[in-house]
Amino acid sequence: MQGIGFWLTQREKLSGDGEALVQGERRLTYRELNRRVNRLAAWLLQAGLKTGDRCAYLAYNGTEVAELIFAAAKLGLVLVPLNWRLAAKELAFILADSGTETIFFDADFTKTVQGLNEEKGLSLKRRIVIGGRAADAEPYEEALARCPDREPKGAETVGADSPHIIMYTAGTTGLPKGAVLTQACSFWNAVNLELDLGFRPADRDLLVLPMFHIGGIGLFTLPMIHAGGTVVIQRTFDAGETLRLLQEERITLFFGVPAIFLFLIQHPRFSTEVFRNVRLVMSGGAPLPVSLVHRYHEAGIVLQQGFGMSEAAPSIATLPKELALKKAGSIGRALFHVEARVVDRAMKDVPPNEVGELVIRGPNVMKEYWNRPEATAEAFAGGWFHSGDVARMDPEGDLYIVDRKKDMFISGGENVYPAEVENAIFELPQVAEAAVIGVRDEKWGEVGRAILVLKPGQALTEAAVIESLKGRLAKYKVPRTVVFTDQLPRNAAGKVLKNVLREKFS
Repeated sequence: MQGIGFWLTQREKLSGDGEALVQGERRLTYRELNRRVNRLAAWLLQAGLKTGDRCAYLAYNGTEVAELIFAAAKLGLVLVPLNWRLAAKELAFILADSGTETIFFDADFTKTVQGLNEEKGLSLKRRIVIGGRAADAEPYEEALARCPDREPKGAETVGADSPHIIMYTAGTTGLPKGAVLTQACSFWNAVNLELDLGFRPADRDLLVLPMFHIGGIGLFTLPMIHAGGTVVIQRTFDAGETLRLLQEERITLFFGVPAIFLFLIQHPRFSTEVFRNVRLVMSGGAPLPVSLVHRYHEAGIVLQQGFGMSEAAPSIATLPKELALKKAGSIGRALFHVEARVVDRAMKDVPPNEVGELVIRGPNVMKEYWNRPEATAEAFAGGWFHSGDVARMDPEGDLYIVDRKKDMFISGGENVYPAEVENAIFELPQVAEAAVIGVRDEKWGEVGRAILVLKPGQALTEAAVIESLKGRLAKYKVPRTVVFTDQLPRNAAGKVLKNVLREKFS
């Protein structure tokens, strides 16, 4: 099977005049996109890159990132997306670990890239700047302008099994690991979503998740290109701008993390009318509070839940639209070409509604962790990929993520899953954000501590929070203390950084 670079070659033939990418005033048809990708591929070849070479990018969302994704696919190069929130030392680790010698970067990150010169063990031989100029860097548009737009030689020989992306994990514990995703992983992710969600050429997707995150690539950028639809790109998330684009660009598909949906519904511009054309509104990437599902329902909007991870490119399960309210809190069932089980430590299936670890397998799951054979073997122990998520499956076969294994704590010998407690806290109308961590306790080993952000103008006391949870949660699950703060630390994917909270509040 050919690689995913072939998609654009075919799209130019089948729907060349169709709108592929939109960003601000720039609107690229599939013909224009494919020709620009070919020019970029020609430049990469002239610069001396060959199959298997790694190529990094440090940039905000943009058409250029999409072009790089497909140019790399046509040539069999391996992309290394870089989180622009990381410090130079953290970026240097990823670049050195992956053996990257070529970097594309947004002009806004010129100082960051220049700072990499001071880091040991790096050899960045090629630097390409997007949207401006920088010393010792080739301007992106000038590089493309000098190159032919014909299909690159050898592109037809690049197969779907070729490694395409090394997606480094968030690194919330220890050093980050690079999940190696082949082009086949992205193909099967697209097929799974198209089968499940019915993507079609008339669909228009709004991309707000950062493209250094697998969500920004697989939800739903690449599947939209495969289906022949349109991707409207937002450079960085801004609630007001997102609401404007949803309405003015007649968006039909919208994926975000729970924090995004929280910020949107709190924005003064939020209205049902903004979502009038949106047929699919889906959340993933972090636990979705049931109370938020109900708030959207009250506004006449069906907020569905999905589940995925970097190692699965990323889609694993979705909850059908007709069950979004009835089974709020569930991630639904595994997608068509994904198998999922909930198992105990002996890899035996646990009975319905009992908790265990979610394990998966399918053609969308990563090949390996880059240069981490032991971590790879551990992750695939027993022939299934171990997600690290504690889950349960109800008698109907629908899955519920209870929490991350690493976030669970033990109080008086009982397992406490913070996500369950946070879900209960979110029912308090004064609460905007909530996170629960375990802190040391002489009597019980660990007890819960809730860290809350209140909505503007709202007031709440520690005693009121604790009292509201009594009778709704088992006594050992109720936090012993409550701390109020201005904001919760999050990574670029919107996930609360529990390790930062533990350092600060425990």
